[in-house]
Amino acid sequence: MTTSQSTAEFILDQLASAGFVRVRKMFGDYALYCNEKVIGLICDDQLFIKYTDPGKEFAEGRYSEGFAYAGAKPSMNVSDAIDDRDFLCTLIRLTADALPRPKEKKKKIRTKPTR
Repeated sequence: MTTSQSTAEFILDQLASAGFVRVRKMFGDYALYCNEKVIGLICDDQLFIKYTDPGKEFAEGRYSEGFAYAGAKPSMNVSDAIDDRDFLCTLIRLTADALPRPKEKKKKIRTKPTR
């Protein structure tokens, strides 16, 4: 099953005040970014947020443990709270702040093949 674009757009709208938030479509579902950090996934029209200590403490009792897809790491399924804009924005900010900065990608140097 895949995520509908309208679900991803709704979640982005809810997170408008959380910082620079965007999604990237991947295999029919979406990766969720905040300030260029992957903080969660939107899979099968459900919102999964990475576990962090501050996020777990803040969201206590408002999430269930879930797996975005088969073989994924466990994460917080906060799908039941997507209508609560303030809760989501705070959770996203706390999660993004707790995660490490993404590593800089090295530029590939292409060389001409020798004959």
